[in-house]
Amino acid sequence: MMGIIGGTGVYRIVERGDLKEKKVLNTPYGESPPISIFVLEDQEVAFLPRHKEGHDLPPHMINYQANIYALKKLGVDGILATNAVGSLNESLKPGELLIPDDFLDFTRARPFTFYDDRAVHVDVTQPYCPQLRETLISHGKKVDGRVVDGGVYVCTEGPRFETPAEIRMFRQIGGAVVGMTGLPEVVLARELEMCYATICMVSNYAASVSSEKVTIDEVFEVVEEKKKELTELIHDTILNITSDRNCQCSHALEGAEIE
Repeated sequence: MMGIIGGTGVYRIVERGDLKEKKVLNTPYGESPPISIFVLEDQEVAFLPRHKEGHDLPPHMINYQANIYALKKLGVDGILATNAVGSLNESLKPGELLIPDDFLDFTRARPFTFYDDRAVHVDVTQPYCPQLRETLISHGKKVDGRVVDGGVYVCTEGPRFETPAEIRMFRQIGGAVVGMTGLPEVVLARELEMCYATICMVSNYAASVSSEKVTIDEVFEVVEEKKKELTELIHDTILNITSDRNCQCSHALEGAEIE
């Protein structure tokens, strides 16, 4: 079963299918948000609202461990996520979508692994599932707007926006976009041997990239304008993901643990 972790702007994707039920799961890491199980054409899909229903949780307070664990417990083996991000370069404009292929983690206070009790060193040479990325990029060609293949996602702790000095540093070390919700989500999915890819919606220019002040209103305005294209891309991708994926995601723990 495929899962969707929805950030800002995609909560209504459930309405494209037939809703079967909502579940709240208890996990060793706490309670999950309500997870909607729905049928999209002939495929069962699980939707988890990252910030809870009503967008109540700020990025640094999200229980990423409970979210990923709950999806795994439901039988989800692949995740498509969305992130609203700021662009670190004027050539990447608000309203465009980017499918990252790497990340830089600048979070500080979040639980970032399921394996505090033993030495497990999971490989993240390809942190995002190459097969899910390929399907996203292929169907991104049908989207009204630019979909960028590849780029480095920089994740910060939040909830404040970044300073101009931080943005200059991120650009110098190769970052393309900056957000607050992509980590440790992608690593936790890998630790549970789940495929994971994300769609970064560029909602604004990061601090000092443009002369305008960064506001949350700007973020929500762009997301509102682009949510149709975003949900269509998720919809088309899910219907065209092969069930017999041969990527390494499902074998991520092989050779990862010291015996």
